[in-house]
Amino acid sequence: MAGSTVRTRAEWQEQLAGGIRDVRALPGLSDERRQELAEVDAEYPFFTTPYYFGLIEKLDPSDPIYLQQIPDARELQNPAFLEADPLDEETDMPVKHLTHRYPDRVLLVVTHTCAMYCRFCTRKRKVGKNPVPARAEMDAAIAYIAHHTEVRDVLLSGGDPLTLTDAALEYIIRKLRAIPHVEVIRIGSKIPCVNPARVTDALCAMLAKYHPFYLNTHFNHPRELTPEAVAACGRLVDHGIPVGCQTVLLRGVNDDPAVMKELVHKLLKARVKPYYIYQADLVAGTDHFRTSVQTGLKIMESLQGHTTGFGVPQYIIDAPGGGGKIPVTPQRILELTDDRIVLRNYEGNVYSYPAGGYSKDGASVGGCPDTAAGTARAFVE
Repeated sequence: MAGSTVRTRAEWQEQLAGGIRDVRALPGLSDERRQELAEVDAEYPFFTTPYYFGLIEKLDPSDPIYLQQIPDARELQNPAFLEADPLDEETDMPVKHLTHRYPDRVLLVVTHTCAMYCRFCTRKRKVGKNPVPARAEMDAAIAYIAHHTEVRDVLLSGGDPLTLTDAALEYIIRKLRAIPHVEVIRIGSKIPCVNPARVTDALCAMLAKYHPFYLNTHFNHPRELTPEAVAACGRLVDHGIPVGCQTVLLRGVNDDPAVMKELVHKLLKARVKPYYIYQADLVAGTDHFRTSVQTGLKIMESLQGHTTGFGVPQYIIDAPGGGGKIPVTPQRILELTDDRIVLRNYEGNVYSYPAGGYSKDGASVGGCPDTAAGTARAFVE
């Protein structure tokens, strides 16, 4: 029609519209394999972007990018200790879509849609199976936050919040920022990894209107840090939005000290802070991804003292049953008494440090023994 405007989809929307969702259409599959994957897909839906699928170098589970996005028959093999909701998120949900576990912060699920359905997802029970929450339900969750003045930090999660349009996302963020006691708003998003075109200057400028604003993203392997992904992270940082990375420790993906060190180095070059390494949650359908905790500790040993200090993430177990995030660290304390602490450093050398301090009048508090390096003193106010 004369004078009409033709609206075209943005590149990021083309990635979603052209997403791969028919697992039977994947190349190189035998009939038996197609049937296996279709059975998995019926229980745990499959979806990925052409961009992220294109990062696969070898079309089999030996490829760490393939392994994270393509269904696997092992997803239907569950030990008894795995659960659909091992973190008991539903138990701590006072209103729909909102988990209030920690005293001063809440998690608000704004969508169940992602740009790629991770095969190890904590919310595997929901992703791809439920629609975007109704606006009335979002309003009810925001009203809960407004009523609870102890809540100072709101994390928007999903699904992936960045699958929403700028307008839909801003509707939620604007309402949250209008609540006086909400100090910090955060987003958890894998979009920079699987659909980096979504991170437009317009999106970043919109988020920057609501500072202090933070974004934690999700890279698990160095190959995911493509020029496009690095540029997406850069756009966020250039708009004053700090970006952190929450990596999941996954067998066959990053359970190797050299791979994890390369990942954190690439993250730092991309101006992304390595924030957490998660031990895989006890989620039904994900057992083949789980590593031993000893593997995680070995990786932490390989990082601490061997790379930049702020490039070392915390190794975390999100405790089953709603216990929350608990840091797990290599054993560095060999002895602790009122008088001294004996420590092992990253090279395996042992050092003694006086555990006591000194009061303002100089009287010893807890003793201050000599160490191999001479007499050290700690002071307390």
